This record gives sequence, structure tokens and C-alpha cells, in this order.
Amino acid sequence: MGFEHFDVFVIGTGTAGKGVAKDCAKAGWKVAIADNREYGGTCPNRGCDPKKVLVGFTEIIDRATKMQGMGITKMPEVNWSDLMTFKETFVDAIPAATEKDLAALDIKMYHQSPKFLDENTLSVEGKTVTADKIVIATGQKAMPLKIPGEEYALLSEDFLDLKELPETMIFIGAGYIGMEFAHIAARFGVKVTMMDFAPGPLSNFDEDMVKYIQQVSEEDLGIDFIFNAEVNEIEKLQKNFRVKANQNGKEVSAKAEMVFNTAGRVPSIEDLDLEKGNVDFSKKGISVNEFLQNTTNKSVYACGDVSASSGLPLTPLSSQESKIVAANLLNKKEPKKADYPPQPTVVFTLPKLASVGLSEKEAKEQGYDYELEHKLVPEWFNAKHINEKIYAYKTLVDKKTGLVLGAHLVGPEASEIINMFVMAMCGKLDCETLKKMIFTYPSWASDIKGMV
Repeated sequence: MGFEHFDVFVIGTGTAGKGVAKDCAKAGWKVAIADNREYGGTCPNRGCDPKKVLVGFTEIIDRATKMQGMGITKMPEVNWSDLMTFKETFVDAIPAATEKDLAALDIKMYHQSPKFLDENTLSVEGKTVTADKIVIATGQKAMPLKIPGEEYALLSEDFLDLKELPETMIFIGAGYIGMEFAHIAARFGVKVTMMDFAPGPLSNFDEDMVKYIQQVSEEDLGIDFIFNAEVNEIEKLQKNFRVKANQNGKEVSAKAEMVFNTAGRVPSIEDLDLEKGNVDFSKKGISVNEFLQNTTNKSVYACGDVSASSGLPLTPLSSQESKIVAANLLNKKEPKKADYPPQPTVVFTLPKLASVGLSEKEAKEQGYDYELEHKLVPEWFNAKHINEKIYAYKTLVDKKTGLVLGAHLVGPEASEIINMFVMAMCGKLDCETLKKMIFTYPSWASDIKGMV
């Protein structure tokens, strides 16, 4: 009896994986898909979507706090349990709905992580299957700490399932995941400590903008930061946990009821036995060429957060890469190259931090003659009418062309304003053209004209 054979076998059911599987199935291909977790991937189940539900609630708390004495006489009462019940209304139906959509296209589903046996053969659920093409879209997972007591550290997805909040928390890692959850916890009254080996938080973002976020974190939320600290142990005490670290040759420590590992994320590839499939990979993920095809096994493609492409590990990029892979599978005569437009990214703290395009360092390295504008503008109407003290921007504009090279924002609606800069950059609209446009006023979008 021969092995079951598929035209394409997709590993991972998040935005990237299910996108490829659906496109190929609609084209008449025989498709299989597998996942060792609930179907639907990280973003809707245990990532950006449920996190944003919690952030939305803290926006209410933040706004009410800032408007006390200006019309607000009593702070709203908060109930974590009720909020978590509301959050579940966004999450509960995702796995079943994802499977229903895939089943409607006659896609064969497996609920285990496959392992490569050779370049075109996989072992999954005790069965051996073959496929002409294999697509890896397994995303990323929390980076292991590899220290004694690591088993005591919870993950961001555990935070999203907390039945109740403790009085104290420690986050190991002050990147965007750690900072977002720290802000949520602190606004619910949790005493938060953050530890990081770097000299400051959010090291991948503009340093000047990050300073504003750190200021709010410390002064308004009471978050304690311990930087330049290499965490080396988590010790279980009677009630709390003690996190120990080496800080410039000295031991420092902090205690809390809960400890979270938010030290970063790494490609989720350890269960695949990639070596047996002759699939090249690195710490960044599956090695791919400009067509998102693996560099050593030409039957394998990778898309989404697991691919070592120049795309950022963001859901919109995963969707775009899935379309490129599907196009290249279905139309071999005209392969499609991965072409990335300006990629915006947002930290959903309060205020929010958003960025797109070049940093000052990158602009200098690339030889641009640019004009830099950096201002803190709490007196602008949009900030002033909600009593927001932190509203700032930094823009880089090419002197020769008048085009925006980069934009870095901090503010309540930075996540929306940044999209205006994306449109300007993608459309190659120079600053003179932007300033001539008529925007609704007063609106956050209209502020872009004052930033360039």
C-alpha cells in the first residue's frame, strides 16, 4: 500500500499557512495542513487580537485618569474576570471556524507537528505522507531562557488566560511584548518590575521616542526597571519567586508572585527534523531566496514569521508572503519575487509607539541628505483636549526629493497616524503634496501635515 500523496503539504495554520492552503485548494490541488496547536495561529488565538482587547480596556482607564478634575469625578470600577470573559468572545470560536473553512475546501487536516523523513516525505500522526511541495509556516514561539528555574516562568499566552491578577509581577525582557503586557498589568494595579540585559527598553525602536515611553512607565505607572541585567536564575520561594541577575559583575534580584518570560521570540522549527529534509535554516528561521523558496530543498517554501526573509514578523507581512508563495506554487512559469513596501510597526503601550521607514542611523549610513524634525507637542489640539502630556514625533525627509524617509511617533493614536505616513511613502507623495491635501479637522490624521 502506497503512502498518501499531496500536491502541497502546509505546516502551520496561522495567517500564512492557511492562506497558502486555501489558494492551492481553490486551484484544484490536493492539499493537507497540520498544526500541533489549536488551528488559527498565534495572532487570533493567543497574540495580537486578545491582547488588543485588553489594551482597549486600559485605554478607558488611562483616559479617565487623565480627565479627573476636568469632568471625570469618579474612576470606573474595573473587573478583570469580566474583561477576560469578554476577551474569550473573540478567541473561543477561532479554532473551530478555521477548521470549518479548511474542511469546506476538502483540505486534509492533521493535529500534530510533522517531521521530515526526506526531502518530500513527512511523518505525521503515525502516518507517512509525501508531497510535491511542502510549505513551512509554523511562526515563532517564546525564546527559551535556558537558566535554572526556567520552568517557573510563564509566557505571554499565559497572561492572556489569567483568572485573576497577582499583586506583583516580573517581566524578563523589556521588548514590545513585555512592555505591552507590563502596561496592561500596571493599569490594573499590579506592581511591575522589568529586567533586561539591554541598557534600556524597546531597543529596536527610536531611542528618543522610547524615552517618552519609559518616562510614562516609571512616573505614571510605577514600573521598576532593572537594566544591564543578565538573568541567570529563577528561585521558587514560599509565596513568591526570586529572579536573580548579573548586573555589571554584581548580583541583583527582584521578587514577585508571578514571573513572565518576554525575552523575545524564535522560529518554531525544532520539531520538524529539518536536517533530514535537507532544509537549510538559521537562527532567523527557514533560509529562503527572493521567491521564498528554501535555498537547499527546492520543494520547500516558507512564509510568515518563520521565514528568514526581510519581512518583519508581523501578521500583515505573513498574509503578503502567503500570497507570494501561493503564486509561485501555482504559476511556475512566472515566479513572483518577495517585494516589501515600507513596513510599519507599533508597540501597544499607552501612549503607543509607532515607526516606519529609516532611523537616523540608517539614513546616515545610506548617505541621505535629510531634514530631521523632532518635537514634543502636547499643546496640539488632539493631545490637549484629552489632557495627554506625551505626544511626540520625529520625521526624516529627503532634502533632494521631499519624500518621507522615516517617521517615529509616540501618542494615543500613533498606531493610526503611522498609516498616513505609510500611504505617503508607498505613494511617493512629497511633503509639499501632503501639505496641500485637505484633511478633516480636528482629526489625528490631520496632524501629519504639521509633522513634515
